[in-house]
Amino acid sequence: MKIVSLNTGLPREVQWKGETVTTGIFKEPVQGPVMLRTLNLDGDRQADLSVHGGVSKAVYAYPGEHYEFWKKEFPDMKLPFGMFGENFTTEGLFEDTINLGDRFRVGNAEIMATEPRLPCYKLGLKFGRTDILRRFLVSQRTGFYFAVLKEGEVQAGDAVERLSRDGHNITVSDVTRLYAFDRDNLELLNRAVKVDALSASWRDYFQHHLDKLTH
Repeated sequence: MKIVSLNTGLPREVQWKGETVTTGIFKEPVQGPVMLRTLNLDGDRQADLSVHGGVSKAVYAYPGEHYEFWKKEFPDMKLPFGMFGENFTTEGLFEDTINLGDRFRVGNAEIMATEPRLPCYKLGLKFGRTDILRRFLVSQRTGFYFAVLKEGEVQAGDAVERLSRDGHNITVSDVTRLYAFDRDNLELLNRAVKVDALSASWRDYFQHHLDKLTH
């Protein structure tokens, strides 16, 4: 498991549907070591902190293997690494093999998996087409967010080493399924709300749904 591309970018203003929008989704590969801090990588920022960034979403990772799928979906588009706004384009890490709460070492930093990425309109802006939002979610190729447990330098080519696996066995894919495809799975909901690594907003969302189903 490793980082194949490390991507950063600062927010910029772009035109979208007749309006000026500020977005941090445009990321470019960078060479050499970059400091990974509690909220983001040096040289990287998120535009709308109400839905992006924060402690539980400091780093967004996307499996490089998914690019082959999207190249078949959009054969006329150029899809360079960083196209999905990810900071880490990875190899060997997948939504259905990572548990929320799993801890990893990358470079001399330590990170923890926290949640899947849900698409917002800025992904449509990046791709120049709104149908990517539904297709992204339906594909369940969401990528995943990490919290930073220990700050340190990271760079493209760094190995990603799993340090521990969370015992609740709720994968990134499980959260996406509960949100969009298998909403009434009581067994999975009961386990999901017990995962400390899941953000409070996600836990509250699932707990509210669980309460509605059981009362």
